[in-house]
Parts: sequence; C-alpha cells; structure tokens
Amino acid sequence: MSTELRHSMSQDHDGAESGYDSAGSASVASLQTIYFTPPHLKYINAQLAELEPEAILQWCLMTLPNLYQTTAFGLSGLVTVDILSKISPNKPIDLIFLDTLYHFKETLELVDRVKKRYTNVDIHVFKPKDCETAEEFESLHGERLWETSDNYYDYLAKVEPAERAYRELEVKAVLTGRRRSQGGKRGDLDIVEVDDAGLIKINPLANWSFKQVKEYIDKHKVPYNVLLDRGYKSVGDWHSTQPVKEGEDERAGRWKGQAKTECGIHNKRSKYAEYLRQLDMQKQEQALTEALKQVELEQSSSPSTAEIAV
Repeated sequence: MSTELRHSMSQDHDGAESGYDSAGSASVASLQTIYFTPPHLKYINAQLAELEPEAILQWCLMTLPNLYQTTAFGLSGLVTVDILSKISPNKPIDLIFLDTLYHFKETLELVDRVKKRYTNVDIHVFKPKDCETAEEFESLHGERLWETSDNYYDYLAKVEPAERAYRELEVKAVLTGRRRSQGGKRGDLDIVEVDDAGLIKINPLANWSFKQVKEYIDKHKVPYNVLLDRGYKSVGDWHSTQPVKEGEDERAGRWKGQAKTECGIHNKRSKYAEYLRQLDMQKQEQALTEALKQVELEQSSSPSTAEIAV
C-alpha cells in the first residue's frame, strides 16, 4: 500500500472543498492521501485562529491520522507534549527528535527527564545518515561543516533525517512548536500549513507569546531546558546558539550574524533539492577538469612520434 502523503492544491475535485482519499476502507490504516484544497485550508485556519492550543490539538487528534510531533524539546514543544498528555493520557505521544549530534548536553539531559515525566511518550530518534557520533559525521563530511557549507550541513543533519523519519514512520501530519511571536519568517504563520512536498504541518501555539508559553511551563511544572535560565530562549546546536540579550527577538541567539532564521526542516524542500543538484554538477565539473588535466599530463610526459622514430 502506498504511504506517500500527497497534497492536492488543484481545484478539479469535482468542485469539492475538501476530502480524504482512501483505498475504500474507513479504517485509519487505509488512508493513503490527505488533501486540503486551498479554500478548505483557508476555512480551517479561520476556524482554528481563535482557539486555544488544547482545542486545536483536540481537532488534530480527531482529524489527522499518523500524527507525529517534531521537537527539539523547546518550550513550545514541551507545552504541546503536556497538553497532549492531559487530553489523551492513554494514547502514545509520538515524538520525532532529530539528533544532529551537536545538541547541548543540557538538551539531551532534558530528553531523559521528559521520558520519566511522560510515560506515554514514544521518542523516535533520527541521526545523520550512517553516523552515530560527531566524530563519525566529521570524518565523513569534514570539520565545522556548519561554517564551510551551512546549507549542506542543514541538509545532512536535519533535512535528510527528517525526510527519512517521515518516510519510515509513514507520517502524514506533524505538530511543530513554531509561533508568530518568534519573529523572522514565522511572523505570518498559519495554524495549519501544507509544505511543498505535501506534508501537513500544524502549529498549535502559533498565537501564543513567549510569556504565555513560560507561564504555562511554570504553572504546570513542565520540565524544561536549564539553558533557558541562562538566557537561551531558543536552543539548537551548541555551535550556532547563543544567549539572547535584553530587547532582542526570541530567536536572536540562533545563527547570530548570519542571514538565516530557520534550521532547515521548515524551509522549502525544493531549496535543498536545487542545492544538491548544483552540488552534484560542481562535483561532475571538478571530476571532468581533473580528468582533462590527467590526460594533458599523460600526453606531455609521453614521447612524441618523432622522438620514437629517431
């Protein structure tokens, strides 16, 4: 059975506003495709826009099969986990954690604390392909790749593992911790989105401010990253995360001094497809250049016909 999640943005569904395309069975397992037409997606976002995260998550649980949560255990994602544990205590909470191999030790310690607090959490860990440690990653791809080629680093450490997770787990929709108040490209975030590969993304806390998130964490005694108390409002890899200064945006400490605001998995996938295509072309051109140089070298070192005759 095909498990590819396809999103139809066309209008020729016999005038239908929405639909779930299945193999004819009413069971969740039979659902092959989920699609929202643009008018239906707009309608859904209008209805969810004024709801609190709990109501949005209830809608997700009732509406979307094969639902997972992608998380690096930031504050917003932890709020989502806590809410899910309350509204659906007997149902597993499936989390996808992309272990880039460069997380802070405090983040990894938090993962263990979350497991102990929420016994119904099921964490699916995905690392860069063929790598278990940072040393293995660097032996394959070079040291400090995030500096020499940040796009390639994002692809290897985050985008490819995420795509592998979606494929292997048969993911059809994911919950994210993104919020409009985080700034950057997230300023006009919708509650429900569909990415360019057809994956449905839900941002249940899109309307909340950092203050609201922190108040929830404190009120419900949700475990959180101790780095928050040291000025880190948004935590990613140790090599590209700094504390946030007074008056700065919440994510100002991520990739400071660089013209980027996203870690990779929330950028358009086509961006990385084009980048990899260009990278492959460069490698082919380099190989051709080296081959031509070798031919020239061989020709210059071999004796000429006249020399052989003499």
